[in-house]
Amino acid sequence: MEKETIYKVKIEKKQQGTRIDLVLSLALPQISRSYLQKLIGSGAVTIDGTVCGNKKCKVEEGQEVVIILPEPQPLNVEAEDIPLDIVYEDEDLLVVNKPKGMVVHPAAGNESGTLVNAVLYHCMGKLSSINGVIRPGIVHRIDKDTSGLLMVAKNDAAHVTLAEQLAKHSITRAYNAIVYHNFAQDQGTVDAPIGRDPKNRLRQAVTEQNSKRAVTHFRVLERFGRFTHIEARLETGRTHQIRVHMAYMKHPLLGDGVYGPAKNSFGVQGQMLHARLLGFVHPRTGTYMEFESPLPDEFEQILEKLRRSV
Repeated sequence: MEKETIYKVKIEKKQQGTRIDLVLSLALPQISRSYLQKLIGSGAVTIDGTVCGNKKCKVEEGQEVVIILPEPQPLNVEAEDIPLDIVYEDEDLLVVNKPKGMVVHPAAGNESGTLVNAVLYHCMGKLSSINGVIRPGIVHRIDKDTSGLLMVAKNDAAHVTLAEQLAKHSITRAYNAIVYHNFAQDQGTVDAPIGRDPKNRLRQAVTEQNSKRAVTHFRVLERFGRFTHIEARLETGRTHQIRVHMAYMKHPLLGDGVYGPAKNSFGVQGQMLHARLLGFVHPRTGTYMEFESPLPDEFEQILEKLRRSV
């Protein structure tokens, strides 16, 4: 069992007046912001020796922030023998092709049947402990109704390296989506900050309030008049980013009842979004690796119907 880990961060001039949780999330990209906020609330963070229990506390130049990460707790998530579509595996990581409808990690209302439950069984419990006991090995997520590729870290060293690549936006992530309406252009970029929707806490939105920069590059693959098949590449990775950005552009995803029409003529439940391409530098070998996942049957069937309708 690993001992507790201590990180020290010296506040620079450019960080003056920044919230403590944001400072730590930038300094420790391998740890989720929500987990850091939990640690702040538990008294695990000090500023110049004084406990800081408020995530909104703002730091000053020259201060020293110390955070103590507790030793990993025993996993309280059950391993379950659930079939996995494993695209790649070695001693450090897995690349998994997640089906539509599978939740990535346990949460209220979804304590079992998740990707984490399945991966724990497959790896016999040997996953990274970063991000706490509910999300072992999870470096990044995709939504329940988004299918496709994601990577899982088997150890903390791999997790840290992969998380650093995510923070530097050096990981290749390309998605295919079917969206409403035709585009005036063949390609473009959406650079609009995303945060919690001030009017609906269950949604994300393009907003200036408590948001982070979000950048999505897109290009048209096929035009069908009322619908368009696009590729979207993530430069950043905010919650629901592609779904929010496309809705912001008046091109919500087919099947997305949260950001688009509640009903659709195809009877699709859940957004038509597939994480097709994933590329990263291997944490141990330093070799760039890239993986591709074919479009799911449901996605292909809808494309065929759209092609016949043109």
